[in-house]
Amino acid sequence: MLDEKKYHRSFGVYGIYQQDSNLLVIEKSTGPYKNRFDLPGGSLEDGESLIDAMKREFFEETGLEIEVEHNIGIIDFKLPWLWREFTDLHHIAVYYKVRKVGGTLIVPEQFQGQDSLGTRWISANDTTIENSSPLVLKAFEWMETKDLGIAPCVYSEWKIK
Repeated sequence: MLDEKKYHRSFGVYGIYQQDSNLLVIEKSTGPYKNRFDLPGGSLEDGESLIDAMKREFFEETGLEIEVEHNIGIIDFKLPWLWREFTDLHHIAVYYKVRKVGGTLIVPEQFQGQDSLGTRWISANDTTIENSSPLVLKAFEWMETKDLGIAPCVYSEWKIK
């Protein structure tokens, strides 16, 4: 009998903020993407709209106030992640193109649930599966093609660092 997978489903909003060919990312401190670059963003609070969550998460993780320019799309990722009683992660991500309207880059305040250690500008040449989350890899793909695709991104050999 094959072992059955038990998925933890995670839903979040994520912002693509670029300057030229560089992308603003956070350095992740916890979760399945820890010790990798990730996009600013995260989960919604009770009753919070997608746009309000995007603005709040971006500000908490980067110190920047943003406006959402448009919805890029939704894509999902599947990867192994042993956490609690789960064997795998099913991460559903809503991507937004955002622009800065205020604030300055900060090292974020650390609190329960904060998983950003700070920000960094990176180029596509700086990214690998070893140092970047699937969300970042997909963001650079979108920056080049303007297409997220529709097929789930499956990383069956994903390693937590």
